[in-house]
Amino acid sequence: MSELRFVPPPPPVPEKPLKGFALIDALRTNVLKMWPKEAFEVPVLAQEALGKPIILLNEPEAVRHVLVENEQNYTRSPIRIRILRPVVRNGLLLAEGEFWRHSRRIAAPAFSPRALPILTRHFALGAQEIIASLEGPAARGAPVNFLDLVRYWSIDLSGKSMFSLEMSDFGPRMHALMTRYVEHLGRPFLLDVLLPMHISSPRDLMRRRLEKSWMGMLDEVVEKRLQAKRMEAGGERDLLDLLREARDPESGAEFTREQLRDQVATMLVAGQETTTSGLFWTIYLLALNPALQERIAAEAAELDLGPDNAAQAFQALTFTRAVFNEALRLYPPVFMIVRKAVAEDKAGSATIPPGATVMIAPWVLQRHRQYWQEPEVFDPARFLPGAPRPQPMTYLPFGTGPRVCIGAQFATALSVLLIASIVRRFRIELTSTRPAMPVCVATCRPDHAPEFRLHPRGAASGTAVAQAAA
Repeated sequence: MSELRFVPPPPPVPEKPLKGFALIDALRTNVLKMWPKEAFEVPVLAQEALGKPIILLNEPEAVRHVLVENEQNYTRSPIRIRILRPVVRNGLLLAEGEFWRHSRRIAAPAFSPRALPILTRHFALGAQEIIASLEGPAARGAPVNFLDLVRYWSIDLSGKSMFSLEMSDFGPRMHALMTRYVEHLGRPFLLDVLLPMHISSPRDLMRRRLEKSWMGMLDEVVEKRLQAKRMEAGGERDLLDLLREARDPESGAEFTREQLRDQVATMLVAGQETTTSGLFWTIYLLALNPALQERIAAEAAELDLGPDNAAQAFQALTFTRAVFNEALRLYPPVFMIVRKAVAEDKAGSATIPPGATVMIAPWVLQRHRQYWQEPEVFDPARFLPGAPRPQPMTYLPFGTGPRVCIGAQFATALSVLLIASIVRRFRIELTSTRPAMPVCVATCRPDHAPEFRLHPRGAASGTAVAQAAA
């Protein structure tokens, strides 16, 4: 096996399918417990909870049918709506029907390739600040909690690229609210599953209180950004500028102030947690394999990662991008897509009754033995230029179809530029041999926060590390 290929610590896989309340408990505590070994080998896995069918689809034609060809027959999970509505309101993530199509048409130009240089400039400036903040812990040999850091970084970088504002005023508040949401209120609880949507649970009331604080803060941020009028003053352009300028090509309509705030909320919530997950698992995998780090460092050493050249550097970081894409294959932040069937349907070999819960799980598809050779092996060569492309509908880290993540390219650019910047400056190692096991609830997170150490590259830096260790 090449030194760039290795098998990460395998997460436990149940021998047999769960049933009844055990299945409900898995949804609440770790969805990975739902999928036994056969899920990674069969085209369809049918389960049942509280008398209702749950159907896992693994056939590419079935995935395409549900998410693309007949997506109007499949609505979002009521549990997902219940949990997400307070923090994204009517943004793209939960909007439906004509309102969603209208909003998507307006937002699409802001996420076109021409916008990449605007946003990557912010990413590169933020990466420079992050590298500077890591110099002290690296010189002291102090342990680093990347799980907490990458969450803060993703909020900071997303905020700066969205608002062109220093996040010192708003970043800590965003971080505190998002941490409270992700760690507690963003997780499904039993009453979320059992109660109909029109009956509020105690946690629904807590979510509404958080909603008031979260949306109020975002109104403040947007107002401050609009008052600054940076674009007219020749300052940095940002995503908010692009969204304000965007128009529906069919009607010429633009976002209202409230709609603009909801889109910002959606992008912060959806982007922050998925970026946090993707960055953490990539860094963790790199720490397990020093040879990967050396290859990335060599690639990045030849490039200008500064703000004026960040877009071109991102395109040239082919190996770093392949590492990130392979990390997303093994540890997809969006590990499961859930839909509820409106009417009876046929998807691939599966007959889907009305009201059935349909699951399409990137976690399973991207480790499925029918579609991947040695799926348990981490191998970035799968995504290098010239490699065979994955079979359609088997690699879905950002979803697919009409509702594919609109910000996928920007999330990838942010992550790849930051990874290249960190690895070019530091060697990363784990301080413990205890493996990090994935826990999938809201996103794919580790079961504990492993500690890392950073070693500055270069002779002078190496001397400083040795002195600190002594």
